[in-house]
Amino acid sequence: MYEVFTETHFSSAHRLRNYNGACEFLHGHNWQVKITTRSRELDKIGLSIDFKILKNHMKDVTDRLDHVDLNTIFTEEIGNPSAENIAKYIFDEMDALIKAEDTPAFMYRVDVWETPGNCASYFEEN
Repeated sequence: MYEVFTETHFSSAHRLRNYNGACEFLHGHNWQVKITTRSRELDKIGLSIDFKILKNHMKDVTDRLDHVDLNTIFTEEIGNPSAENIAKYIFDEMDALIKAEDTPAFMYRVDVWETPGNCASYFEEN
């Protein structure tokens, strides 16, 4: 099994609805994101996925989250803009983009750090 990952960051604000504490008020974070793909084989030139492709897709997804109020994206129907839900959102968006590529790679995991030392992850068991 091969793993390829890349990292990025974005800044945005959010507030947690129905939370009893300071996080119920609008506040911001500098989010750190790590995206990990896996593949069982390599393509004809020996790649799981080209870093350039992975980074471009990651930029497309995280640019939508950068310098916005995340509550405008994470409506009550979707759920709170928690680190856990942000990780799943990024996973789902990246999964669709990678599936459209001609690559043996597939999404494996997304890690989202809300602050240094505090991380939530999302992955699906295959």
